[in-house]
Amino acid sequence: MSSDIKKVVLAYSGGLDTSVILRWLQETYGCEVVTFTADLGQGDEIEPARAKAEMMGIKDIFIEDLREEFVRDYVFPMFRANALYEGTYLLGTSIARPLIAKRQIEIAREVGADAVSHGATGKGNDQVRFELGYYACNPSIKIIAPWREWDLNSRTKLIKYAQQHQIPIPTDKRGESPFSQDANLLHISSEGKILEDPWDEPDYDLILSRMVTPMAAPDKTTEITMDFEKGDPVAINGEKMSPATLLAKLNGLGGANGIGAIDIVENRFVGMKSRGVYETPGGTILFQARRAVESLTLDSGATHTKDELMPRYAELVYNGFWFSPEREMLQAAIDKASERVTGTVRMKLYKGNVIITGRKSPFSLYNQEIVTFEEDTVYNQRDAEGFIKLNALRFRLRQP
Repeated sequence: MSSDIKKVVLAYSGGLDTSVILRWLQETYGCEVVTFTADLGQGDEIEPARAKAEMMGIKDIFIEDLREEFVRDYVFPMFRANALYEGTYLLGTSIARPLIAKRQIEIAREVGADAVSHGATGKGNDQVRFELGYYACNPSIKIIAPWREWDLNSRTKLIKYAQQHQIPIPTDKRGESPFSQDANLLHISSEGKILEDPWDEPDYDLILSRMVTPMAAPDKTTEITMDFEKGDPVAINGEKMSPATLLAKLNGLGGANGIGAIDIVENRFVGMKSRGVYETPGGTILFQARRAVESLTLDSGATHTKDELMPRYAELVYNGFWFSPEREMLQAAIDKASERVTGTVRMKLYKGNVIITGRKSPFSLYNQEIVTFEEDTVYNQRDAEGFIKLNALRFRLRQP
């Protein structure tokens, strides 16, 4: 292996893959490894990651709380676009990668590292997302992608390697090696094991950790309001909150009411299909609420143009092009459209459902005097005759 690599910054979760990678880097490259663990709201695995890195002899350990930056500068801008990949996926894993990559490059500069490394496989999307982010932030950076170099090409081989090197192996609720999972404040994804067969029904009691199933949710509604300013949520039930605090609150409300679990098959950027179960309780509520306030405050042209731009925006985020000029161009248009998306939405949460029951805004374009079915003096219904005939003119001209 290259002898000019003396120090590597590893994106380190403390899980099986990155723990094996840590030891493999030390053995294969003979280099110093610096670990970087981003706290994006994944839960209680942060401190165990520190302990495991220390146990494996790491001196420089970076563990940073990036939750507010993550939600404010990545999640909320993406939600302004109402982004859904292939009509279902709220992009919970995708949106976390650019921030991790950016901060990893910054740390590499701080510590004088020669290279960065990640634990993404050669079959998945994350290798692309991480590495596009690395190159966008440092075009000359060296990247070590172990899954594309080593012969530990299966879960079984990883576990065997970990056992041989006394690396603790995490287990699931049954004491077995866990599903492949990725978690942050926006969502939790689960892949692998029984989920590899798209016909097998997921064992939600085993998989879900942030929410209950709709069937297990309470037989009563939870009513909430959410306030928006310029496209972003700022308060729940009238209480102002920071971005990360607000999303965490929504996760609790959604999780308790069985909201936000999806079982999907998606098209990966590299060309294959994959099946996974995603938990996005807070994001699911936010998505529905945001659309409700937009319905009042955006005119038809802006609404429909946003809906046309959304699939392209979602694809860019999914494929790892967050730092691309085309995503920034789309973001500028989306943010312009969000300037008057201000108001309050009222909802009922019930057994997996987000039920909109009211919306209001100081910038509402809804005019009750015009839309009323009662008699009015502000709209001449006869005007519609000419409107229809003009729109039908091309059809009438085509007739033989």
